[in-house]
Amino acid sequence: MKDSMNRRQFIKTTGVIGTGIAMSGYFSSIGTAASKSLSPARKIGPNGRITAAVIGTNGRGLAHIDCLTSLPGVEVTYICDVDTRAVAKGINETAKKQTNKPQGLGDFRKALADPSLDVVTIATPDHWHTPMAIMAMAAGKHVYLEKPCSQNPYEGELLLAAVNKYQRVCQMGAQRRSSAHMREIIPQIHSGLIGKTYYGKGWYANDRTSIGHGKQVPVPEWLDYELWQGPAPRRPYLDNLIHYNWHWRWLYGTGEALNNGTHEIDVARWALGVKWPTRVSSNGGRYAFQDDWESPDTQSISWDFPEGKSMSWEGRSCNSFPVEGRSRGTLIYGTEGTALLDGDDYIIYDKKGKIIKQAKGSEVVDPTNTISGSGLGMDTSHVSNFIETVRGTQTLNCPISEGSTSVTLLLLGNIAWRVGRELNCDPATGHILKDRGAMKLWRRKYESGWEPKV
Repeated sequence: MKDSMNRRQFIKTTGVIGTGIAMSGYFSSIGTAASKSLSPARKIGPNGRITAAVIGTNGRGLAHIDCLTSLPGVEVTYICDVDTRAVAKGINETAKKQTNKPQGLGDFRKALADPSLDVVTIATPDHWHTPMAIMAMAAGKHVYLEKPCSQNPYEGELLLAAVNKYQRVCQMGAQRRSSAHMREIIPQIHSGLIGKTYYGKGWYANDRTSIGHGKQVPVPEWLDYELWQGPAPRRPYLDNLIHYNWHWRWLYGTGEALNNGTHEIDVARWALGVKWPTRVSSNGGRYAFQDDWESPDTQSISWDFPEGKSMSWEGRSCNSFPVEGRSRGTLIYGTEGTALLDGDDYIIYDKKGKIIKQAKGSEVVDPTNTISGSGLGMDTSHVSNFIETVRGTQTLNCPISEGSTSVTLLLLGNIAWRVGRELNCDPATGHILKDRGAMKLWRRKYESGWEPKV
């Protein structure tokens, strides 16, 4: 690939050595010396200028650009993507919002080598989320990481270890955590607004079409497929994989459960006040089409918790019939009423179904930004919370300790579906009990030399 380079050439070019993880395809793990060579994060005051790199600008990264460039004292200095067309798209989007033109890079690691860079935002495919975040934190950068923060439960544990070791700010992109109305109503639910809560239900419905059967074809000239694969075991390039259908392949994605279910289940877990389950089960399948889609297009996941509470998620990727008149949302059931939570909206019902309290979000959806699906209100609030935490004026609304727990719950649901049986879990850690076959899916197989380590 013309934009790839071998390990020796990369180190010579960028000067990045000892990132604290062993990715020997490009970086060297040098034991105890690694911690001594780690780049310190630059100290930034309450009004300090912050420089940012946006990594992955074919979709959600465009929303990152919109958010970052709307915040005072923040400048996007790098646009990084393995797709040269996406780099150009990101640069053009940034140029609309700020005076200085960012530098475009096909290899994000060159940006990490810049000591003047403060933060990175990551909007890549799922299999890159954790490895890239660890690399960035080890290089002295603070990280805003799109959901799901990890592609498997093991990576969630690595992320927590990296945050603790490198002492970086790392926020997961669960924007509802920064919704003004969610932050208003969920403490009230905790205080007994609908009585004792005992069950949460989330759902997502869409009308996706078949992805067909991919054909092995030459890699397009605009794509660095070697770097796109990164930590994933190498496979031939298929014409129906990039840029979106990787979501439905276990080698790279996490299915609809993590692609969209993360939002509703994070809200449900937040409202119920639960953490690790005692039992997880999942049903469903790929029913709508027979194609290369590996994860379920129809899936239900259920969790039981030691607090005497339960939770479920229903995903229908190929049938958009709404629930409660909505394509997505969360219901929280209590002994004295019910809460309907959807994005920045909520409706509170008493036990007889009468509305006693409601609020409609001020979320502004940009109709011109169809690729990123940007809801600029919650997005900007969430990114602003991240930036102000970097400056030391706020604390994170969705730190990795919270985001990773919600993500792991859904990953456990996928594991239950893949092995075809109910899982019993340790309520102290979330680990699967007495099931070696299922625990084999706790982590993934990595391309040799690309294994993330803290």
